Amino acid sequence: MDQVSDNVLNVTLLEPRMKHPTIFSRFDALAAGESLTIHNDHDPKPLYYQLLGERGNVFTWEYLEQGPEWWKVRISKRNKGASDETLGEIATKDLRKAQIFKKYGLDFCCNGKRTVREACAEKGLDAAQVEHELQQADKDLAAGVRPLPYNEWGLDFLADYVVNTHHAYVKKNMPDMKAYAHKVYQVHGSHHPELQRINSLVLAMDAELGSHMHKEEFVLFPAIKQMVAAERSAQPHNPFGTIKSPITVMELEHDELGQALSELRELTGGYALPQDACASYGLLYRMLEEFEGDMHVHIHLENNILFPKALELEKTLSKA
Repeated sequence: MDQVSDNVLNVTLLEPRMKHPTIFSRFDALAAGESLTIHNDHDPKPLYYQLLGERGNVFTWEYLEQGPEWWKVRISKRNKGASDETLGEIATKDLRKAQIFKKYGLDFCCNGKRTVREACAEKGLDAAQVEHELQQADKDLAAGVRPLPYNEWGLDFLADYVVNTHHAYVKKNMPDMKAYAHKVYQVHGSHHPELQRINSLVLAMDAELGSHMHKEEFVLFPAIKQMVAAERSAQPHNPFGTIKSPITVMELEHDELGQALSELRELTGGYALPQDACASYGLLYRMLEEFEGDMHVHIHLENNILFPKALELEKTLSKA
């Protein structure tokens, strides 16, 4: 194999002391949008972090082959002004990728404004691996079922969907979750003291969500629907006041719920049952984990789609 051919660099043909300087030189010579593919006989992941540290967030890193004989990586220089998508933006385009974020404990709903690299740095995770899995998901999902187009729905339809799907889920399941949290604490609390805190968190979330959903259903969502109606009818919009304040309150309450969910996952060791768990114990943990998944999607739809678009619509209407 030639050392340089078709913008491919075979690193194994370089002297050890010249490997990284040569790669950096070749990368610096790239124009925006161009790529360099390196071939190596081991995983060049240290290069990823060195390039990120010395050049900044100006490239994408895509594994084309990962051993056992060759590691091939395409390094592309970003177009000027381009930046990493946030976790929320990635999940908005394809919510199925949220499963990757969930796998690594990356919060795409309450803290969805961080990039993958920022979120991984906070948790001490391998950003290159997470990015690779997201790239692989693009390939795997290309032939799959199309995800629900939340981002294409009208704001009034999306608000109704949140109420009819996620609010309804909470109202249906929270009574049973409270009952089992109390029951399991009463039976197993002496040997598992964390159950007292789990029971308290479930009660607190029930109280918080009751008030939270009421404000959305009777104050915020109707205001958003009024704006949508005004836009469609081209009629003047006379709001009771800006929706920015209630949205800020909703987002703060989302943060509190997100913290409670994180604490529940930590207290339960990722919902891993102890050896002495009974059937009710197992049911409680399954309910809590399912609740966490539903709540993540619930908050994502509001924080990353409904609320930002509603604020943009309010700006548009105020200029009309």
